[in-house]
Amino acid sequence: MLQRLSISDFAIVERMEIEFHRGFTVFTGETGAGKSILVDALALALGERADAIAVRAGAERAEIVAEFSILEIPDFSSWLAENDLEGDEDLCLLRRLVDASGRSRAYVNGRSVTLQQLREAGDYLVDIHGQHAHQSLLQPAVQRDMLDSLAGAQKLAGEVSNAYKTWSSLRKARLKYEENRAENEAQREVLDWQVNELSRLNFDHDEWQETLQEHGRLSHGASLLEGTRYALDMLSESEGSCLSGLASADSRLSSLEGYDPAISAIRPYIDAAQIQLAEAAHALKHYVDRLDIDPERLQFLDARIDAVHTVSRKYRVSPEALPVLLEKAKSKLAELAHAGDTEAMLEQERHAGEHYLGLAGRLSEERKKAAQRLSMGVTESMRQLSMTGGTFEVMLEPAGEGDAHGLEKVEFLVSANPGMPLRPLSKVASGGELSRISLAIQVLGSRAQKVPSLIFDEVDVGIGGGVAEIVGRLLSRLGKDRQVLCVTHLPQVASLADWQFSVYKEGGGSRIRLLDEADRVEEIARMLGGVEITDTTRSHAREMLGLQVL
Repeated sequence: MLQRLSISDFAIVERMEIEFHRGFTVFTGETGAGKSILVDALALALGERADAIAVRAGAERAEIVAEFSILEIPDFSSWLAENDLEGDEDLCLLRRLVDASGRSRAYVNGRSVTLQQLREAGDYLVDIHGQHAHQSLLQPAVQRDMLDSLAGAQKLAGEVSNAYKTWSSLRKARLKYEENRAENEAQREVLDWQVNELSRLNFDHDEWQETLQEHGRLSHGASLLEGTRYALDMLSESEGSCLSGLASADSRLSSLEGYDPAISAIRPYIDAAQIQLAEAAHALKHYVDRLDIDPERLQFLDARIDAVHTVSRKYRVSPEALPVLLEKAKSKLAELAHAGDTEAMLEQERHAGEHYLGLAGRLSEERKKAAQRLSMGVTESMRQLSMTGGTFEVMLEPAGEGDAHGLEKVEFLVSANPGMPLRPLSKVASGGELSRISLAIQVLGSRAQKVPSLIFDEVDVGIGGGVAEIVGRLLSRLGKDRQVLCVTHLPQVASLADWQFSVYKEGGGSRIRLLDEADRVEEIARMLGGVEITDTTRSHAREMLGLQVL
């Protein structure tokens, strides 16, 4: 239940805070005072789209905070827990900020949420019936959704829609394959050849690097042999080699040590050089002995490298990309092979069709029950609303094999006068009749929902007199077990409310106040009409309020 609404710098409202109660509450006031602004503000807090026009002129941002008691909404408490948005056990705060540029932020219990999450929360808390509901009621989609809502089958309707899309998608895929069978077969042959060719090549990245390295070594074998032998000769095997020269130098220095001890400090360097060069000569000799120049191996490697480059040029990729190309070709080939199994495709399509028809059949049964309840209920309400002899009926017309919305088309039919045939609502109802029928449907639909707070924004437009009083009684009865908030211009409706707020303009902005008994007499008298409020209108107002006439 809505307990408090706080509004700051929204539209023409600078600041307003309202506390709400259970039962039937009305908002009244002069035209243009801002009655519907309250509904607009609450709609914004519930996830309605916002723009810069929502911010009061000269203000930096608009802020709306709605406080709800949720003790009697266990499903919503579970939703809050699932989304990690819990707050106080019995309370939930929805907050919406809109800055002057039109950007907005939303919060649930102080945590930032998306606009979609805010709307989901709002769906548990409030059901708003706008003043233009009777116009949208002429649309087939609205009629169908209203019937599904009354049947409690919105989730089932969504499952039917998804099942149909799956079935339709499989059918389109099969038909497309059958239309392109020759093209697909040709593509399969090309891919099969490609997979075989790449598989035969048996390309491996590590093997490729080793091949290039070995090929480089073998192709430069003569240069390697000549260079290493020359180095070996220079180090140890030729006359005047480095090692023999160092040995001679070391021998001469050894014979001179007796003359100058300082030479002893130099000889270790020569000894170290001899050791290093001897090791280098040994390694070179070992390398030369192992160096294998195999022309046949070189020819094999040439052929391997040429084969890899030929294939990579053919497919316009680098050699390193060949394994990826092979996997893609295999994947596409498998996809075409699966898609080419017409029997499997037909079987999948059949299962999807059966699943859809099963769900759609259940939806049809729920719609039939709800259609009967809605037809009887609206017909009864029409007669209460001075449309004696009028009849309302929900027609479910078979839709062939069905579509995303089920196996039938939903259409509201009405006969406004006795003996007149039933015809589509859009073709026979006048504005006033349409308003009354719309109100009857909304009241019936609200009774079927679990939403604790219902808002009716001038849904009584186009009616008056005794009919207005009946409308007030309908809303009053609805307020016995729900919180009903209604923006109205009809004294007959306002007089039947449990609580009445007056919305008025002051200082260029909107104000609101809860009326006491005396204030209600004055407000109802004003609503009854006349330039001046007389004792007669006051007396009439007191009578409408059920008060003792003075």
